[in-house]
Amino acid sequence: MSDSEDESNLPSAQECDRRSKEFAALTNTDTALAMFYLQDRDWDLQRAVNAFFEENDFEAAGSKSTGSSASTVMTPQSPSLPSMDPEPHRIRILSWNIDGLDMGNIRTRAKAVCENIMRETPDVVFLQEFVTEMSDIFDKHCGPSYERFQAASDAYYTAMLLKKQTVKCTETKVVPFYTSRMGRALQSAQVEVKGIPMTLITSHLESTKEHAEERKRQLTAALRAVTEAEGSRTVVFGGDLNLRDPELAAIGGLPDNIYDLWEVTGKRKEAAFTWDLTRNDNLEWQARFRPKCRFDRLYIRHSTPRTQLKPVYFELTGLERIPGCRRFPSDHWGILAHFDKV
Repeated sequence: MSDSEDESNLPSAQECDRRSKEFAALTNTDTALAMFYLQDRDWDLQRAVNAFFEENDFEAAGSKSTGSSASTVMTPQSPSLPSMDPEPHRIRILSWNIDGLDMGNIRTRAKAVCENIMRETPDVVFLQEFVTEMSDIFDKHCGPSYERFQAASDAYYTAMLLKKQTVKCTETKVVPFYTSRMGRALQSAQVEVKGIPMTLITSHLESTKEHAEERKRQLTAALRAVTEAEGSRTVVFGGDLNLRDPELAAIGGLPDNIYDLWEVTGKRKEAAFTWDLTRNDNLEWQARFRPKCRFDRLYIRHSTPRTQLKPVYFELTGLERIPGCRRFPSDHWGILAHFDKV
């Protein structure tokens, strides 16, 4: 489960799981759909169940769900549900460096990433440090619900997952950063998400403090691509940018029409640091000082005329240890942005 605005008011993970299962049993759906309704209603089971039946206007006894994805498949008694979007007003975009360079527990960690994706059900996923060793796991767990586009097929690279039910993709493109010593590139896609035309851009900018100059060149090029994208499209750009605030200031800051989604949704301090060695111990760190940095970011440039897409919430995900190996899915937390169509 992702962190919440006030974790002290949330039920325990076990209680959330119990309520999700009870919702699924009462509505003859599944736990993925249950989480949609429960999360938006502060885990109040009665409110969530009432909302479900009010919105869908059918009797639970006449329906039956199959499968485990949020796209609920129903029997002929309820023909409207196969294409039902439980949250037609909500769009979610997740970005996550999933640390494919760490071969320790890689398949277990990749499965945990997939389980997190299927639980959060974002419409769009930006992945960094994707590696071939993960491909079959993603095919198995995310393939039925998401189409995957990769920036490369060897070493490590970025990838996008686009939800088949809600995203239509018309074009993808990869533009290498030719001065990169690490094979970095800018990956983009032209899509329509729940009827909203969008340009999606992700990258994994040059790593480590020593490569700040190259990283600033790459960031400048990426922001130029955002600015120059077709004006009628909303643009979301993000990824593991390895960014330090002084580097952003050194290139003149963000253009006036590009906004940091963490900032515009309230700058919640508990969602600030995405590479946080004070909380995440996946990476062995011998030094006494343990850094925490906001390396991973998501930005938006609104369309002209402005589409009614409102950023409403920003959170971290991937915060739970994996049972068994007791590691986190990655040494980075994922970042999940929520938007409302208003």
